[in-house]
Amino acid sequence: MYIEKPITSGYNAYLTPGRDFGTGMDVGLLVLEAGQRHAFHEPGKELAALLLSGAVAFEWDDRNAPARRGDCFRERAWCLHMCRDTALVITASARAELYIQAVENPNVFDSRLYAPPDIMIQHAGGSGELGGCMEREIRTVFDYESAPWSHMVLGEVLNLPGKWSSYPPHHHPQPEVYFHRFDRPQAFGASFIGGEVYTSRHNGLSVITSGSHPQAAAPGYAMCYVWGIRHLPGDPWRKTRIDDPEHAWLLNAD
Repeated sequence: MYIEKPITSGYNAYLTPGRDFGTGMDVGLLVLEAGQRHAFHEPGKELAALLLSGAVAFEWDDRNAPARRGDCFRERAWCLHMCRDTALVITASARAELYIQAVENPNVFDSRLYAPPDIMIQHAGGSGELGGCMEREIRTVFDYESAPWSHMVLGEVLNLPGKWSSYPPHHHPQPEVYFHRFDRPQAFGASFIGGEVYTSRHNGLSVITSGSHPQAAAPGYAMCYVWGIRHLPGDPWRKTRIDDPEHAWLLNAD
């Protein structure tokens, strides 16, 4: 499933309780103009607010911290990951857009603000793999290994123009979403979800509950997408990757 919707100032909900399409996640895009504020309080749910662009101040647990990001193509992320039952106020000092993700989690942990130096970076698919056709940068904010108390995983992928990512085709039982951003408004790509193909565009959401899910960006257009995964009870995503057998030959060294 692929979701597109008109974006307005304020909170734009994509996935909500009762309409999460089997993901078990709440997902939205928060858009704030300079001077605007938005409050979150999610009883029983942990919440992550990832700054895509702009300048904000986060207020939580008697703390206040500023964050600024030009865009997700040239700069690493700021992300506030909050424990359940924690009140959050976000105030914009310049126009800002933030990706919001929340899941139910009874665990208690210390909320944390991840700054750009805290983001884990992996470069994959260079010239030695498939001629560089899947070269990409994988940015992990937190996962099972770094935050085992969380019930979700969050990161970004920088998909270079004309390249593929989440490739070779693979799948995993844990539900996942991809929130797409492009460097130009007319840009587009392709999102493969369990055998269906969708045109991916700026602020579109891929909802993945089964099947392989490779992505591609059209030549000339850079794509950066947020990837969020919900752990399954007793089966967390631990970099789980089940390669599709018909494409396994692509993993050969030559």
